[in-house]
Amino acid sequence: MIEKIKNLLGDKQDYYLGFDNPKISKENLILPSNDFVDKVFMQSDRNNRVLGNLNWMFNHGRLAGSGYVSILPVDQGIEHSAGASFAKNPIYFDAENIVKLAIEGGCNAVASTFGVLGMVSRKYAHKIPFIVKINHNELMTVPNKFDQIMFGTIDQAYNMGAAAVGATIYFGSEESGRQIVEVAEAFAYAHELGMATILWCYIRNDAFKKDKDYHTASDLTGQANHLGVTIQADIIKQKLPTNNGGYTALNMGNSSYGKLDNRMYTELNSDHPIDLTRYQIANCYMGRAGLINSGGASGTNDFAEAVETAVINKRAGGMGLISGRKAFQRPMSEGAELLQTIQDVYLCKEVTVA
Repeated sequence: MIEKIKNLLGDKQDYYLGFDNPKISKENLILPSNDFVDKVFMQSDRNNRVLGNLNWMFNHGRLAGSGYVSILPVDQGIEHSAGASFAKNPIYFDAENIVKLAIEGGCNAVASTFGVLGMVSRKYAHKIPFIVKINHNELMTVPNKFDQIMFGTIDQAYNMGAAAVGATIYFGSEESGRQIVEVAEAFAYAHELGMATILWCYIRNDAFKKDKDYHTASDLTGQANHLGVTIQADIIKQKLPTNNGGYTALNMGNSSYGKLDNRMYTELNSDHPIDLTRYQIANCYMGRAGLINSGGASGTNDFAEAVETAVINKRAGGMGLISGRKAFQRPMSEGAELLQTIQDVYLCKEVTVA
């Protein structure tokens, strides 16, 4: 297994697998483990039904009992338009094939829309944990805008047998205040009914584009994560960080944005991807809320890119990967193979936390 991972990493294998000097020590982290629910959430205010659904997710699929999760998310039919998302592989216009791929791929759970999961809930809701995505950016408005609107209710998710609900907040966007209130209230009710909560903590604002695009800056995405765990997301989904210094860039000249301490960049972070990701985890209460990174768009080197992302996430102390387009924009057998290749990273004992 380790040789396959090394081959896919290619000439980057030493850079990722050999990194052993992180700024934040792993001893400060709460790491994924087979007793994670007991170790973390049993001490929280989550009720027994939430603990049961979290436990079901952690103990389903190929990663069962490892503390890690591999989730198939398919909400791109709304977020990116169905035609653009499914043209490469039209079988995924059919909701059932989305769930079948998650099962074939050995995933812990499948995350999708009210429509997709509701259409097949009687057949599959007891076979694989459902994560119902409750809000979306509909992208039909002209011009497009950065907003997330509710597409259904928590009661609907509960009635179809969902184990969890997921939501997105565009932190920094014009409508982010309303989104925070809506999602916080929805998550509180989901917890009351016994469902776990997963938050897509994205940032959106043209102001984050300066000398480079800081939408994936470690400092800004880390703060988005911290806002996400503040409204009690059990798991945080975040894009893999690609740079840093968003606060610094936004405070150049006469601008004034947020608050920063230079030790964020010197003592808590470096330019290594594992350090950049560990700072995201630090903002998730040092891992008490698990961090899952997204797999990104489909391309020509999907297997290598997915393994690279998984290695960074695992070695940083993350909880797993949520990968959609790389899997469903290819034949089902290849998509399942890609998902299992990601899972192999988390099953491989030679890939350790830095």
